[in-house]
Amino acid sequence: METPGTLDAHRLGDEQPSEADIDLYRVLSADISAGVAVVSTSLHKRDYAATVTAFLSVSYDPPTMLVSLYAGSGIGEAIATSGTWELSLLRSKHQGSADWLASPGTPVEGLLAQVPYRRGPATGSVILDGSIAYFELRTVAIHPAATHLLIVGEVLAMGSDAPAAEVPDPLIHFASAYHRLAP
Repeated sequence: METPGTLDAHRLGDEQPSEADIDLYRVLSADISAGVAVVSTSLHKRDYAATVTAFLSVSYDPPTMLVSLYAGSGIGEAIATSGTWELSLLRSKHQGSADWLASPGTPVEGLLAQVPYRRGPATGSVILDGSIAYFELRTVAIHPAATHLLIVGEVLAMGSDAPAAEVPDPLIHFASAYHRLAP
């Protein structure tokens, strides 16, 4: 049943969005709850990694995923060049690593010195220890979208590194902050 009345929507003009449009979008889109992951790749014997919340499962057959990365970022450029990448789905215990890898200006040299990880068998990319799930991927498409790259990858290998005896307790991002599902 349709509810009577009109919505008080903020309409964007046909021109470029204003700073007020962009600020309102940031506030409203921060209320989209999302899982937290780390995406990584290796290029020229150097590791790149970053915290992401914009990723999704695209297809089960063949297993395919997508991640959205800022086009001007080092990780975006590295994945576009290397052709392979990895996604580690984080637990609440990974919040410190998520904060570190999300920090603007985090140095590439020594980036992972404080982050426990192992290398994936298919791509050699970094997989965070204790990840709820991890996926190693080969890039099959890159789509520019506004300021970002939508990178589509076909899964080469996958698994879980979370101890079976522990509650998975995923790290969730909502309202510009990290949260837990488990009490």
